[in-house]
Amino acid sequence: MKGIITKGIGGFYYVETKEGMYECKARGLFRKQKLTPLAGDTCNISAMPDMTGYIEEIFERKNAFVRPPIANVDQMIIVCAAAAPQPLPILIDKLSVVALKEGVEPTVVINKIDLKTDNTDEIAKSYRKAGFKVYTVSAIKGEGIDLIKNDMAGKISVFAGCSGVGKSSILNCLLPDLNQKTGDVSEKIKRGKHTTREVSLIKLPEGGYIADTPGFSELEIAEITDVEKEQLFEYFPEIEKYSGECNFRDCRHINEPGCNVKKAVEEGNISLSRYESYKEIFSQLGEINKWEKKLK
Repeated sequence: MKGIITKGIGGFYYVETKEGMYECKARGLFRKQKLTPLAGDTCNISAMPDMTGYIEEIFERKNAFVRPPIANVDQMIIVCAAAAPQPLPILIDKLSVVALKEGVEPTVVINKIDLKTDNTDEIAKSYRKAGFKVYTVSAIKGEGIDLIKNDMAGKISVFAGCSGVGKSSILNCLLPDLNQKTGDVSEKIKRGKHTTREVSLIKLPEGGYIADTPGFSELEIAEITDVEKEQLFEYFPEIEKYSGECNFRDCRHINEPGCNVKKAVEEGNISLSRYESYKEIFSQLGEINKWEKKLK
């Protein structure tokens, strides 16, 4: 019987099938293959009458993440807040690089627009200019939530972003019956406290699944160690768009003369914030030796 793994905990995997949810164990052959079943995996199970079973086969994945453990993601919804905490463009940009590298569509959601800040439109404009979908919402007032809901239909979507931006609050709006615990932003450091403990896929009424992913944090993606710095521009769509007309074929779009990317920044076709993130990530990647990459 074919199904999708919605959660794995304590060696048990919960597989949703057309006949219902089965509690399954994985066959020993996966250990020999060094393959761990993940939430999001499509699989075949041998089903028992008591709604238990064994995972017999895991179908080929289009992508897989270790932290958090999830596979076959279609869309990464990167949530930031208009304020409290202040948005961190570098974190959004690192997450978008992670997404694009794995063939995942990045979507930016700016929450807490009810706080009436001046930079919301500027942030939204910079990511729309990059070709990303951008939604401005207020989880407290329910504004813009339907647009996100429609966009998630038929996809496996993950939420990402630093704590305190309102991921759980948006989830509560999308699925009122979920009653996900929400946490208050720490007044001392203006950052949130994690309120989500494990990854599980939740089926949406419109079709598709949603997962909150606390594993995507600033610390864990501070170094995108499996991206070569020479290929970094490929994960900034607006930079890649202008990179073909530089004077030098191997232009890195940092200090080279005749760089069409820098010209596009000066002309406002690429946002300065995004370009600054590109340079910062490029610099970080340059500090990571290849032997360090192999160890990580």
